[in-house]
Amino acid sequence: MSKPWQKWLAKRFQFEKVKQLSQKDILIFIYQQGYLYLVLILITFIAGINYANNLILGFCFLIRAILCISFYVTFKQLHDLSIEISVNEIGQAGDNLDLHIHFRQRQKQSRYLWIKTDQHLEKVSIAELQQKITLSFFMDNRGKFHYPTVQIYAVYPFGLVRAWTYFYLKEYSWIAPKAEFYNTENKQHQHSFEPDMDEFRELRNFQLGDNLHAVSWKQAARGQGLYIKVFEHHNDQPSIDIHYANMPSTEHEEKLSLMMGLIEQCEQLQCSYAIFLPQAELSTGIGTNQLLQAKKLLAQA
Repeated sequence: MSKPWQKWLAKRFQFEKVKQLSQKDILIFIYQQGYLYLVLILITFIAGINYANNLILGFCFLIRAILCISFYVTFKQLHDLSIEISVNEIGQAGDNLDLHIHFRQRQKQSRYLWIKTDQHLEKVSIAELQQKITLSFFMDNRGKFHYPTVQIYAVYPFGLVRAWTYFYLKEYSWIAPKAEFYNTENKQHQHSFEPDMDEFRELRNFQLGDNLHAVSWKQAARGQGLYIKVFEHHNDQPSIDIHYANMPSTEHEEKLSLMMGLIEQCEQLQCSYAIFLPQAELSTGIGTNQLLQAKKLLAQA
């Protein structure tokens, strides 16, 4: 496909979150075996004219009518269908990143569609007023990920005609590095975070929502019920400063991966942390929002 043609398609089928497919959004043409079907129509027409056989001509007009009906039925598979596409802003190398396609229709109608990207070819049957399909992309590399063009098409009912549309997505996601762990550093951090058994204070009754790691399984095994171990709270528990310059590597990507490993450890151990990159910093914190901000900074580094 030439570059001018690609630019024209990208401009015409540019997509922003939600679109209801109208006539101008749908392309339609003969598809695969439809060309053989056209040859059959031509042969029967010539035979009917040459032999002046009304039966052959009648058959020719019948199969031609079937082709015309196929154009309409295939077009209606996409027409008036509302499509919304949503993506996750943050992903991580080594994991799948999901793209969610939401289909909505005003009335219940059976639609038989195909969804095609450079990594997927999936058949979808839509019968409800609302339906969601998820496409997963495996992330190999850190950085900015641009989603590929999504093509949705239909060949129902006879496969003679194809109606299709494109979605050129503006959305993108930031992909954080895959976590790597430096064993010596990890052991030092783990010992400094884990509570000491000498600091044990008391047992209390288990409550809904308590962390199962804090359950006293020894009492549970004796049939005494579920209890939670309570330790003395440390007001002076240190936070961790994760510096890019202190990572034990000379490679940029490996430094970022080691930082990601320390961030995941801090989250698991519920220890607050701050990040220091050459061009950016993240103040001390912990939790889901802190983790997402940290991943985004490492993805952009």
